[in-house]
Amino acid sequence: MTNVEVLPYVPGHGLLRGRTAVITAAAGAGIGGATARRFLEEGARVLISDAHARRLKEHEAELAREFEGAVTSAVCDVTDEAQVRTLFDTAVREHGRLDVVVNNAGLGGTSPLVDMTDEQWSKVLDVTLNGTFRCTRAALRLMRDTGGGVIVNNASVVGWRAQAGQAHYAAAKAGVMALTRCAAIEAAEYGVRVNAVSPSLAMHPHLAKVTTPELLEELTAREAFGRHAEPWEVANVIVFLASDYSSYMTGEIVSVSSQHA
Repeated sequence: MTNVEVLPYVPGHGLLRGRTAVITAAAGAGIGGATARRFLEEGARVLISDAHARRLKEHEAELAREFEGAVTSAVCDVTDEAQVRTLFDTAVREHGRLDVVVNNAGLGGTSPLVDMTDEQWSKVLDVTLNGTFRCTRAALRLMRDTGGGVIVNNASVVGWRAQAGQAHYAAAKAGVMALTRCAAIEAAEYGVRVNAVSPSLAMHPHLAKVTTPELLEELTAREAFGRHAEPWEVANVIVFLASDYSSYMTGEIVSVSSQHA
């Protein structure tokens, strides 16, 4: 298998200058955290959110040292409708408007379907699919009244491709894809674009903690480049979908993957 080295980190080009963005599940070193950094590097003002208050504050402080005045935070559990409403009210109150929303919050896990409990199934769907629904609905209500915006959802290749032990996560991510397409059709009349990224394997510390080394090795072997993606490589595509470079795209699911067909 070919092993392709990670290309140099791409510097910002001001693609989101003057935009205000909300990014969920943005605490830490995963795709959400990388997206927050990339948005700030591209000139956006960013409200990062997460259900984990301590990690969120730590990440806000880290980003604020480099991007003073451009980043704020608000704790939000996307399974709680009241907290979702507060999150978006906070974004408008602190920044005056809302231009971009990145629905990154999701919950995984591994369990054979025959052993999966109702609680396991429901918890993954409530965070991953229902949470994306709640945040998309809240964003559209604001963007409808302000005349436009962009929503980018985080799906997964398992929404298309079968993987043992992932029935709940795959169903949730397939639902995110369907939600993206339907929301895009409805939102077009408001001048709002809704798209999604579909990563295969983006490595970060939390994933390494909840996934066995054997499974990670198996998943990596499926990648044509012989390596996993860096979270910022997924974030680069989210930046593209949030920017004017994708102005004629809506309802699209963009695969961020080097998996063999």
